[in-house]
Amino acid sequence: MSKPVLDIKDKPSPMQWLTLSLQHLFAMFGATILVPYLVGLSPAIALISSGLGTIAFLIITKWQVPAYLGSSFAFITPIIAAKMAGGPGAAMIGSFLAGLVYGIVALIIKRVGYRWIMRLLPPIVVGPVIVVIGLGLASTAVNMAMNNPDGKYSLTHFSVALVTLAATIVCSIYLRGMLSLIPVLVGIVVGYIYALAVGVVDFSQVAKAKWFEMPDFLIPFVDYKVSVTWEIALLMVPVAIVTLSEHIGHQLVLSKVVGRDYLKEPGLHRSILGDGTATMISALIGGPPKTTYGENIGVLAITRVYSVYVLLGAAIIATIFGFIGKVTALIGSIPTPVMGGVSILLFGIIASSGLRMLVDSKIDFGDKRNLVVSSVILVIGIGGAVLKISEQFEVHGMALAAIAGILLNLILPGRPEVNENMFEGENKDNDNQVA
Repeated sequence: MSKPVLDIKDKPSPMQWLTLSLQHLFAMFGATILVPYLVGLSPAIALISSGLGTIAFLIITKWQVPAYLGSSFAFITPIIAAKMAGGPGAAMIGSFLAGLVYGIVALIIKRVGYRWIMRLLPPIVVGPVIVVIGLGLASTAVNMAMNNPDGKYSLTHFSVALVTLAATIVCSIYLRGMLSLIPVLVGIVVGYIYALAVGVVDFSQVAKAKWFEMPDFLIPFVDYKVSVTWEIALLMVPVAIVTLSEHIGHQLVLSKVVGRDYLKEPGLHRSILGDGTATMISALIGGPPKTTYGENIGVLAITRVYSVYVLLGAAIIATIFGFIGKVTALIGSIPTPVMGGVSILLFGIIASSGLRMLVDSKIDFGDKRNLVVSSVILVIGIGGAVLKISEQFEVHGMALAAIAGILLNLILPGRPEVNENMFEGENKDNDNQVA
């Protein structure tokens, strides 16, 4: 590992601090605002909650883990389903419950260690579920790319999406350094400029917006009645299964990049608790669930600036941005096909990362057991199967797929033993991916 430019507790100079913090802000910006855009939540609240959530995470991890928390893509479909079932308030209740699960898992890990999670969530279960997350959103991305606001096919709108997609791909493949870490943001900017040129951008709300404006917070007991139901719990809570595995993977990569074992100190239980707390804070103000961001880990790897003060600065700036009305309105003016173009690549990458997990873990699909587990997960999840026992008790799509996968893996004979050195192996593989 190369010597850090700024280590964990090093304080940058004021100008350095601002520049480096903005860099982290740009790295997470595109993906963080895309999630609320897709599910019909406020981008301003997403920014504020990502800032507050990151600050909470840094405090809980004792200012030792330099991570930024942005909007989680895994919860897109469940949030949409929860909103349809009971409105935005229901989605927030479900998000809070998912965050609560993180807290419970953190307590168990503190008590008995962390290896039981990987026994419960081996790659043969998590990989196909991640594929379901990506492919389950494919039709959403394509419809956003092709259709005009009336829902009819539009070649002009589709051209905007294709230009956005092309710019994102070029940035991701051909550019180097910091620009290669913000392909989503670059794609949105290029697509926005093209959309402006072909006349599909509406600036009216930007002109009307005030510079400083109170966002539309969604507060429990004030803006909606709090009612916990089995339907909402089963829509949202099982997704935590996937995001917990994602969190562990990020901590492994981060440990290797920074040169510290974060699973031992401050401990996986603290980072999981931090993630869950950020998700609960977000749910209490109307934002999407939170997760640590690989984009920001990539920034750490390239810059070798590990200072938690830089991450704190990014969190504070993101929170401030959420109260600037002009910024929020500008985000709201981004045309749907621009987001559709970016989503085509992002959702595909999510699905491909599930396939990569299976490949890297050397899953043998000549083994009928593996074939059965993955096949059931994929068809139940992508097909949108629903288990309805009563009007109040339903399990949908991805949640049902995750539960089915876990049960099949536990029940079917021939379950392989967990490799005791698996964390070291994953660490090495993930480090190569970041590098």
